[in-house]
Amino acid sequence: MNPVRKQRLLLILLLIAGVGVAVALALFALKENINHYYSPAQIVSGEAPIGQKIRGGGVVVPGSLKRDPNGLTVTFNVSDGEGEVEVEYTGILPDLFREGQGIVGTGKLDEKRRFIAEELLAKHDENYMPPEVQHAIDKAHKPGANAEGAQ
Repeated sequence: MNPVRKQRLLLILLLIAGVGVAVALALFALKENINHYYSPAQIVSGEAPIGQKIRGGGVVVPGSLKRDPNGLTVTFNVSDGEGEVEVEYTGILPDLFREGQGIVGTGKLDEKRRFIAEELLAKHDENYMPPEVQHAIDKAHKPGANAEGAQ
């Protein structure tokens, strides 16, 4: 084989290998940073993975908010109409956080399937609800949704 051709072939192979490594690293980084959303019903049913970073949310159940008197830890329940999950959060709550309002949090499930939130986002006005939460609530309250699941 001609030395020039050999050199070009080696250069092309190195270029392809470099692009492959770059794509593999990019895909790995994206996989690690993707946070799938799970509704309370999905968390209760066991669809959400334990110990993996996820997003979860729903409407804060009135009367479920408990504050630690010695720190910034709060616990409360969120519901989508089908399931209810306990949430634990340590930090300053968003200004718009209230019972009966929609929230979305990022965190992990512990062994008791309790959502340990690292970040909480609350709805910002009377008409807004996070799309994932609204979809889960609409699905839970759709006529015949429970009858189909029972068959």
